[in-house]
Amino acid sequence: MAASELYTKCARVWIPDAEEVWKSAELTKDYKNGDASLHLMLEDGTNIEHKLDPKTKNLPYLRNPDILVGENDLTALSYLHEPAVLHNLKVRFVDSKLIYTYCGIVLVAINPYETLPIYGTDIINAYSGQNMGDMDPHIFAVAEEAYKQMARDERNQSIIVSGESGAGKTVSAKYAMRYFATVSGSASEANVEEKVLASNPIMEAIGNAKTTRNDNSSRFGKYIEIGFDTRFRIIGANMRTYLLEKSRVVFQADEERNYHIFYQLCASSHLPEFKTLKLSSANDFLYTRQGRSPVIDGVDDTKELSTTRNAFTLLGINESYQMGLFQVLAAILHLGNVDIKDRDADSSVIAPNNRHLTAFCELVGVTYQDMSQWLCHRKLKTATETYIKPLPRLQATNARDALSKHIYAKLFNWIVEHVNKALITSVTQHSFIGVLDIYGFETFEINSFEQFCINYANEKLQQQFNMHVFKLEQEEYMKEQIPWTLIDFYDNQPCINLIEAKMGILDLLDEECKMPKGSDESWAQKLYNTHLKTCSLFEKPRMSNRAFIIQHFADKVEYQCDGFLEKNKDTVNEEQINVLKASKFDLLVELFQDEEKATSPTGQVPGTGGRTRLSVKPDKSRQKSSKEHKKTVGCQFRNSLQMLMETLNATTPHYVRCIKPNDFKMAFSFDPKRAVQQLRACGVLETIRISAAGFPSRWTYQEFFSRYRVLMKQKDVLPDKKLTCKNVMEKLVQDQDKYQFGKTKIFFRAGQVAYLEKLRADKLRAACIRIQKTIRCWLARKKYLRKRSAAITIQRFTRGYQARCLAKFMRRTQAATIIQKYQRMCVEKKRYRQKQAAALAMQTILRAYMARQKYQALLREHKMVIIQKHVRGWLARCWYKRCLVSIVYLQCCIRRMRARRELKKLKIEARSVEHFKKLNKGMENKIMQLQRRIDEQSKDNRSVNEKLVSLETSYTAETERMRGELSRLRGVEEEAKNKSNQVSSLLEELERLKKELSATQKEKKTIEDWAQTYRDEMEKMVSELKDQNGSLKKEKDDLNRLIQEQSQQMTEKMARAIAQETQQLETDLNEERSRYQNLLTEHLRLEEKYDDLKEEMVSTNVSKPGHRRTDSTHSSNESEYTYNSEYAELEEGSRAAEDVTRGMDTSLTLKLQKRLTELEQEKQSLRNELENKEEQFQRARARDDAEFKKARGAELEYESLKRQELESENKKLKHNLVEMRQSLLGDAATGAGAPGSPAYKVLLEQLNSACEELDVRKEEVLILRSQLVSQKEAMHHKETMTEPSVYAEDVSKLKDADELKQACIGLKDTNRSPWFMRKPLEVSDLLSRLRSAAPDFHKLNEDGELWLVNQGLKETMRLLEHQLQTERRTYNNEVEALRGELQNAKEENNRQQQLLAQNLQLPPEARIEASLQHEITRLTNENLDLMEQLEKQDRTIRKLKKQLKVYSKRIGEMGAGQAEGQTSPGQMVDEPIHPVNIPRREKDFQGMLEYKKEDELKLVKNLILELKPRGVAVNLIPGLPAYILFMCLRHADYVNDDQKVRTLLTSTINSIKKILKKRGDDFETVSFWLANTCRFLHCLKQYSGDEAFMKHNTQRQNEHCLSNFDLAEYRQVISDLAIQIYQQLIKCMENILQPMIVSGMLEHETIQGVSGVKPTGLRKRTSSIADEGTYTLDSILRQLSAFHSTMCQHGTDPELIKQVVKQQFYIIGAVTLNNLLLRKDMCSWSKGMQIRYNVSQLEEWLRDKGLMTCGAKETLEPLIQAAQLLQVKKKTDEDAEAICSMCLALTTAQIVKVLNLYTPVNEFEERVSVAFIRTIQTRLRDRCESPQLLMDTKMIYPVTFPFSPSSLALETIQIPGSLNLGFLTRV
Repeated sequence: MAASELYTKCARVWIPDAEEVWKSAELTKDYKNGDASLHLMLEDGTNIEHKLDPKTKNLPYLRNPDILVGENDLTALSYLHEPAVLHNLKVRFVDSKLIYTYCGIVLVAINPYETLPIYGTDIINAYSGQNMGDMDPHIFAVAEEAYKQMARDERNQSIIVSGESGAGKTVSAKYAMRYFATVSGSASEANVEEKVLASNPIMEAIGNAKTTRNDNSSRFGKYIEIGFDTRFRIIGANMRTYLLEKSRVVFQADEERNYHIFYQLCASSHLPEFKTLKLSSANDFLYTRQGRSPVIDGVDDTKELSTTRNAFTLLGINESYQMGLFQVLAAILHLGNVDIKDRDADSSVIAPNNRHLTAFCELVGVTYQDMSQWLCHRKLKTATETYIKPLPRLQATNARDALSKHIYAKLFNWIVEHVNKALITSVTQHSFIGVLDIYGFETFEINSFEQFCINYANEKLQQQFNMHVFKLEQEEYMKEQIPWTLIDFYDNQPCINLIEAKMGILDLLDEECKMPKGSDESWAQKLYNTHLKTCSLFEKPRMSNRAFIIQHFADKVEYQCDGFLEKNKDTVNEEQINVLKASKFDLLVELFQDEEKATSPTGQVPGTGGRTRLSVKPDKSRQKSSKEHKKTVGCQFRNSLQMLMETLNATTPHYVRCIKPNDFKMAFSFDPKRAVQQLRACGVLETIRISAAGFPSRWTYQEFFSRYRVLMKQKDVLPDKKLTCKNVMEKLVQDQDKYQFGKTKIFFRAGQVAYLEKLRADKLRAACIRIQKTIRCWLARKKYLRKRSAAITIQRFTRGYQARCLAKFMRRTQAATIIQKYQRMCVEKKRYRQKQAAALAMQTILRAYMARQKYQALLREHKMVIIQKHVRGWLARCWYKRCLVSIVYLQCCIRRMRARRELKKLKIEARSVEHFKKLNKGMENKIMQLQRRIDEQSKDNRSVNEKLVSLETSYTAETERMRGELSRLRGVEEEAKNKSNQVSSLLEELERLKKELSATQKEKKTIEDWAQTYRDEMEKMVSELKDQNGSLKKEKDDLNRLIQEQSQQMTEKMARAIAQETQQLETDLNEERSRYQNLLTEHLRLEEKYDDLKEEMVSTNVSKPGHRRTDSTHSSNESEYTYNSEYAELEEGSRAAEDVTRGMDTSLTLKLQKRLTELEQEKQSLRNELENKEEQFQRARARDDAEFKKARGAELEYESLKRQELESENKKLKHNLVEMRQSLLGDAATGAGAPGSPAYKVLLEQLNSACEELDVRKEEVLILRSQLVSQKEAMHHKETMTEPSVYAEDVSKLKDADELKQACIGLKDTNRSPWFMRKPLEVSDLLSRLRSAAPDFHKLNEDGELWLVNQGLKETMRLLEHQLQTERRTYNNEVEALRGELQNAKEENNRQQQLLAQNLQLPPEARIEASLQHEITRLTNENLDLMEQLEKQDRTIRKLKKQLKVYSKRIGEMGAGQAEGQTSPGQMVDEPIHPVNIPRREKDFQGMLEYKKEDELKLVKNLILELKPRGVAVNLIPGLPAYILFMCLRHADYVNDDQKVRTLLTSTINSIKKILKKRGDDFETVSFWLANTCRFLHCLKQYSGDEAFMKHNTQRQNEHCLSNFDLAEYRQVISDLAIQIYQQLIKCMENILQPMIVSGMLEHETIQGVSGVKPTGLRKRTSSIADEGTYTLDSILRQLSAFHSTMCQHGTDPELIKQVVKQQFYIIGAVTLNNLLLRKDMCSWSKGMQIRYNVSQLEEWLRDKGLMTCGAKETLEPLIQAAQLLQVKKKTDEDAEAICSMCLALTTAQIVKVLNLYTPVNEFEERVSVAFIRTIQTRLRDRCESPQLLMDTKMIYPVTFPFSPSSLALETIQIPGSLNLGFLTRV
């Protein structure tokens, strides 16, 4: 393909850039061959001209299409080069927040510098069992691939983790080991996987330190071999370490720290156990303060030390050893603080009593004198003599530091050795997976011996990596039968030879170390002389003679020769070592023992079968002390590296390359310069180059056909897909070298996929243009027709409007003419009327004036006459008064004189008696006369008073009238006077007014105009006021409505609060159920584990035949009995097994027993809590029902009517009883009591009629009727009747009703018919039967039956009267109670109204708060009341249970006594009994099955263990085994055999467990026994006798209830068993559905052609094309239908089926969503459509099965919302708001993850911008939810078993012969 075809206008390329390394640009002009430059436009719009190299003419790299950017595998890129790799990593890391990317076989991991939630157990479970290419890149995917290949290929594996410091190597290795520990488990109970993980904090504490690049940098290399057994479970581990950085112990650069353990000790120095170490702050010690950064942000060294100590303890290093280690470490710190001073120029000295040296000597147990001596001196040996030479201060300080480094290295090796001991077990290792955590390529400003060794190791690893990649490429080509051509790749063997070959750098270094006066300068000269001219990879710096440069595979590195010899020798003063060896501190002595005596951590551990580990320290095994025979550090490192390479070459390697994105530890910040340096150094680009040199892009024929079907014509499509692809490729690509056809794949050169994608995009773009053209044409025509129609409509309406306007104008013109006419007429009329009124007014005034003048003259004359009259009268009255006074005075004088004379005369007469008598007599008459006169006068007075009152009233009225008239006349007079005075002025004014009239008329017009204006203003004001009034009214209405709405909202809020509380209670109940069921699952798992251990021990030690019972005790009853005799036979075997167990692992047994006890206790507490929750729920519901029932007052009226009817019936019965007595007493002498006599007939007739009436009226009469019928039968069968006298005697002994009840139960046992065939006898019936003995009962008939009936009627009457009184009292009590409740309700209502009124006055917020507070108070009070009622009921229940036990015991004793006492003298043994031939009636079966105890094993075997659901069970009645077992249980209950009941239930439970353990993977078996266990549980409830379970029973079923045993505890045990079976059923279904879900719901294209297959890399994903054997959605639907039909066939309860289906759909939704969240290629628009279609098919299946209400659809809601999220727009803020309101079932992490993973499949789609994702995160910040990313696929909804009674009658069940249960007998 010519360059001109690719480098066209708008093509995008990469050009070099100094800042960003590579920058993207777009061609603005086509490139033509021969052009010297390219015209480009940068992304910021800048136009530049890019000059081409005139020599090479190399064009810039082309950029990949956007749909390929962000791919999981870098090899999926069409253009494979450095800028494409860098850009792809940047897009994934910065935009998508994805830190892992595949590059062929390499996993590239970029350190995010942030904790990500992608390493949880749910993520591990999601990757477990998946192919490496089926999920997004992850360290877990690499670990799973290694684990899977180890198990599949039986070959050891290695995971090589490399990268520079701070890139995340240690964390990646840690997560890989955590994955192995989680998915594999351990082969023993020693928790090996925990120990393997516990080694990490120890090694980090002693081998990691803070550097400028990393806060937790590993300063040593390690290779951990994790061992596995034959079942691929972890059995142990072994660790090898490489090149510990000892120099860090004594020196740290700025912003760095020493090893973490020192700072942890200093931070914990305040602890009591560390007081003896004499430590203080880290700033007080030289070895910990040099970096001036003693604290790491976010790290608590005290807590870290606690973690380290716990890890030591877990690995078996006890406290004493730990304190010894800490003691040595503290001694190192004190040794670093020893101050060495100059004595002179050649010697040094330590001051006596140096505090730190004293502490060092005390801690290590050496003498102060010896240590101070050899710190400042050294011993020199010659052939004949030994010299002690003093050391200068500098050399002494170096010797002190060398001793510190040596002690720390010894301590490090000792810890590694003991860690390895703790990780080793005695189990033989079958295979291993090694995890190599080693330093990456390093280059600094100053590079020394450590960097040289590190880069040497990386050269060896890079060589191994290149060879492995080359080998894989070659295998792939050979497998596909493609011609193999040698690919030129970089081979770094020359660089390795330069370092390790003979006369290489290491060889010359060792040789120089052996020279007596060897130095770094002489060694450098040897290097120059040897390699400078012979090796092109070796160079000499221009400005230095003590340095050299090596051209490594990654870069050139300059090494400084200073310190190479000293570090290679690693010497230490032997006298100092001897002093330490002589220490009294045992641990220190053990550190410095000779290696043949000490267990070196680098040596082979006995009994491990592992490899020999090389050490980096000198080898002392040959007992040669001379230095020239010691191995140098370089030699040791070379040997250990060689062994490592041999190990890696013997395993299958997996590569993890860690990249450090920036040097500032900023989260998700990407520095292209630093990244490209590391990519070049770690070999990723070399892998890309090797892949790009061949055929990097590879497609299967099916994938190629599916992707590029659009480029084919119909005639090109052939049945053979391979031939079709060949024909198409020959047409599309002319150059045959650009592709190759393999057996199953097409191989493409680099860039060909991009070319094909371009052709495909062009074809799709052309199709889109055609579609757009057609649609736009259709839209334009539609728009034109719509506009045309609109224009016509507008014209029509416009013309109509104009016509209407013309008509309106004409009407208005005519109306205006008429208005003008009438207005002018009105004006003229008004003017005429004004003139007329003015003339009339003038005439009126003149005439009035003349009348007033005349009136005034007449009035003055009249007044004068009146004045004269009054004066004359006054003079006459004065004369009359004077005369009258004189006459009266004269009369008084005369009368006085006469009176005096009369007085004298009377005095004389008064002295005589007769005078007095006469006087008295006269006085009496006079008094009487006066009395009569007084009466008459009083009458007259009253009449006069009345007249006077009436006259006064009339006078008053007349007076008032006159006064008013007078006042009016006076006013008129005054007015007349005024008017007369005004006449003249008026006449004068009249002329003036006439003059002003014209002026007034002129002003009138003005005033009228103003008045009109004022009127208009007033009208306007009135209208405004009306509007304002209307608005106020409206506001008032709004406020009222708002108040009503608020009250309604408050009511609704209260209702919602109550509903939420109810829902919360239900949620708590479900959580408790879930916890309880999870504990049951854990309990079952421990039981199975315990059984497996027992079976293992029995199989290895005791091989006896038979079966041992599992120790699964579910209740106190089960633990007392065994269910077969075979258990007893194995007792000795079990004891032996237990002895073996105790011998093997007593602690394990005790741990299991303790765990079982805890689980049992927790299970019991959860069960009690669950029962309490259910009881509270039931009580609340019952309370609501009771309150509802109490509200119905009609029942009270009904009860009163019922009592009245009973009273009338009692009267009738009394009347009938009197008639019976008369009839019986009247004919007593003539044998009237005999059967057939008239009296007898009358009695029977009356009894029958009474029974019929009472049967209709009252339920109690039924008892009487049954008694009469039984008495009637007794007359015909007198031989079956017992003697009445016996009953009479017994009755006389019974004291109370309880004893009568017991006697009644005793009567049941005397009758041969089953007691449950009749109704239980009441106390009244017992009284009517027993209290019938009397001396004259034989007078009626020989059996006393009639008398007994008579007495029974009497007792019945008394009982009815008593019941009536009781009912009346009850009624009165109920009425009082109802009144009290009514009063309480009224008070509550009043209180509520007051509260509501108060709340309405409050503001809305306070109103709601007050309402809630009130509701909380009310609910709290109700809760307290309910708790009190609950306590009372519990006490009552306990009391009744105790009484029931006592009564049961009494009944048993009385039944036995009666059975013994019922033998009559005629039935003695002495009297012979003659056989009687009794005809047998047809059997009436009672629904019981009888079996012998020895047949119990056969019953369990045939009915449970050997019953096959696919065979015999298919044709059975659903639940038949459960019915059979219950019928056998009924018989055991009937015969009162408690041991038989126990053994039957125990054997049934254990047998079901056994068959489920044996065939637990068979869905039909588990479903069959789940259905039968639930049916057996329902039978136990239905026939338990509890009223709650007997509501739906028939009369016959109620008679079949259990009579002797309460099996409530066993019901709980069977319910637990049903829960375990249900959980096993769910696991079985999950195992069947799990392989189908991802393929059927995600990968398979249900709608063909919607989603295209994107180019994939080396790691191929599962094809989405439906090949043979691929699961589809139809496979899932068929499997669900199979599950459903199987459960229906087995008779599973419909409610239980709904719960199973809900769990199935939850598993489908959770697994699908989890895979969607972990697969970037599945997050596209087309895949969202596929998912929604698949979900609709599942909903259709639910609809067909009638299961839409089971809640299964709701479990798919997260998946539905995720699919909708893939399809909605994701650009604007409105889209973000819509997404937040739509995705309520998804967590924030899931939403952001889907948006980050969203990948366009075609170029027409767009990626989600980072800004939009941040907007979503901001909007969802306030959500309170779990941060968990994945859904819990192991979650199981708590199951409930709603009671489902059976309508099947037990007596009708037939047992088929195919069950081989012929030994069962129907009863």
